[in-house]
Amino acid sequence: MVHDFDAIFAALAHGDRRRMLELLVQAPGLSVKALSSHFACSRVMVLKHLRVLAAAELVISERAGRERRLYFNPMPVRLIYDRWTDQYSASWAAGPDEVKKTRVGSQSGDREQKPARDGRGSDGRADDSSSSAS
Repeated sequence: MVHDFDAIFAALAHGDRRRMLELLVQAPGLSVKALSSHFACSRVMVLKHLRVLAAAELVISERAGRERRLYFNPMPVRLIYDRWTDQYSASWAAGPDEVKKTRVGSQSGDREQKPARDGRGSDGRADDSSSSAS
C-alpha cells in the first residue's frame, strides 16, 4: 500500500476535517448524517470533506443498511509519525553534541579582539584607535 504523504497533509490542513477525525475517534461508526449535525456547513460540503479524508485513507466507511458508518484510520498518521521520527531522531540525538563541537572549534580558532563600546578592547585595555590625540 503506497501512501501519498502530500494527500495526508493536505487532508489534515483543514480545521473542519481535523474536527471530523476527532469526532470519529470519540464516536467510531458515526453516520454521515450524525457527523454532519456537528457542522454549520451543508451536508454536501461534509461529503466533500469526507472524500478528501477517504482519498488520504484517513477515513474508512462501511455500509450499514441505508447508512454509511465512518471510522478513523490511524495508520496514515502513524506512518507519517514513524517516518519523521525514525528519519530525523538519529540526527537530532547527535545534533547538540555536533553543534557544540563545531561551535567551540570555530570560536577558539578565530578570536579577534574587538573594541568594546566604551573604547576598551576585549582584554580590558584602552584601545589606541579610540583615544584622541591632543
